[in-house]
Amino acid sequence: MTKIEELIELIIGRTNINLREFSMDVGPYVRGIIPKKHFWKFYAFYGMTQHHPLSFSFQRSGLAGSFFLGYCDIDRSVIYKTDVRGDELKLEGDTIDVGDIQITLQKDEKIYIKDSFLIKNLVHNYSHDPEDLGEFGIRNTISMHYANIHGSPLRGCFLGPYATVDLTTAHDCVIGEFAYVQVGELNHELVGPGEVWIRSGEDFDFVYQFPTEILPKYIQMNKEEQPSGLLIDFVEQRQGDFWEVFGRVQFGQARLMLESAAVSRYAVIKGDVHIGENVLIAQRAYIEDSTMGKGANAQENCYIIDSHLMGNNVTAHGGKVIHATLGEDGFVGFNAFLRGSEKSPLTVGKNCVVMPHTIMDLEEPLTIPDAHFVWGYIRNQKDFEENSLSMEDFIKVEGDLAMGNMHFSGSGRAFVKAFAQRIDHILEANGAYFQAGEQSGHAQMGRNISYNLIEPYPEGDMRGMYPTISITP
Repeated sequence: MTKIEELIELIIGRTNINLREFSMDVGPYVRGIIPKKHFWKFYAFYGMTQHHPLSFSFQRSGLAGSFFLGYCDIDRSVIYKTDVRGDELKLEGDTIDVGDIQITLQKDEKIYIKDSFLIKNLVHNYSHDPEDLGEFGIRNTISMHYANIHGSPLRGCFLGPYATVDLTTAHDCVIGEFAYVQVGELNHELVGPGEVWIRSGEDFDFVYQFPTEILPKYIQMNKEEQPSGLLIDFVEQRQGDFWEVFGRVQFGQARLMLESAAVSRYAVIKGDVHIGENVLIAQRAYIEDSTMGKGANAQENCYIIDSHLMGNNVTAHGGKVIHATLGEDGFVGFNAFLRGSEKSPLTVGKNCVVMPHTIMDLEEPLTIPDAHFVWGYIRNQKDFEENSLSMEDFIKVEGDLAMGNMHFSGSGRAFVKAFAQRIDHILEANGAYFQAGEQSGHAQMGRNISYNLIEPYPEGDMRGMYPTISITP
């Protein structure tokens, strides 16, 4: 057994100990899920800019195909084709309010990943754990294909493919495939496949459950098998374009044409693409025959194809938009899948919120009016009417509301306000509001980034493992 196989067994064992109350053995989902040769086939790389602390520590780990930015400490982990993006970590001297208590950070926050196996994940944002604001930690955790770990410290968790844990501290939890949780804190919970759960204290609680007969068409996970379904197929069919991008050594200057926009050299730009000012296109994004209006963004693992984003559009990590027109100031949530076609295009009005993990797979043309919330599974006008509500009507909700597979309780006004504030924060952080040298964000600070490659041992029992590396200014 090679060292990397020994490491994976160690991680399986540690995760199983944390999840023993569920009598769950994660081993059959993980062993052999990545062909062994891939651990030494792909290089890892890190980014360097004048805007982000340069501090990386890689110890006793496999890092194949992964990207790191900011303050990252990786120990005894396997990080496979994962983006660990620390461009929003808190800095020394930042003051954080925790209730009525103010805490000043004594050192820069870091992302610390230990005894964990992350597969094609996105790790981003900063810790929201009030008990440890200086460290965004992921320990004893296995996270499957295309999951998002967003500002969410994890200990002893298993995340299924296309799961998202967002702004939530989770201990000893199982998050099923295509489930989304944003609830602040979870302990010893099992969240089933296809559950979308958003809770904010006593203010509101939103829960949607995908129909069990529908979800396997899009994503399913079985023991000793690769994850499968339409979402996996959609991504895998386009992987060849990424192989070409990651295989290049030199890149031209075409992606630096706009002084206020950032287009990663590790994004696919294909066909007739128009990029406006203040646009952010992250690594592993895929843009084809589309228009990105001023202030629009496509984050990691986003796909924008045959579409027109009018401006200030947030496409959160993993969002996919095909044959669609999105009005200004709109939001497409994590891992949402919006697929129109030439015969059945999708038109979304201004100021709309497409909730995380929404699937819109159209069988007829559909137009969504301005200022609407949309969620769930939508194929036609009838589905839309059962899985949407205008912001005006949502604000009026006080108490319980049930619509199909969705149940809401609490203050609709607080719900609408929370989304508006978060979308505004994302646009600001991404540099959408940049003007005359003011309010710069990721689109401006990420334009001139230096990428540096690191490679594993090529042979022997250490094959696929990376030597201990410490990188500092």
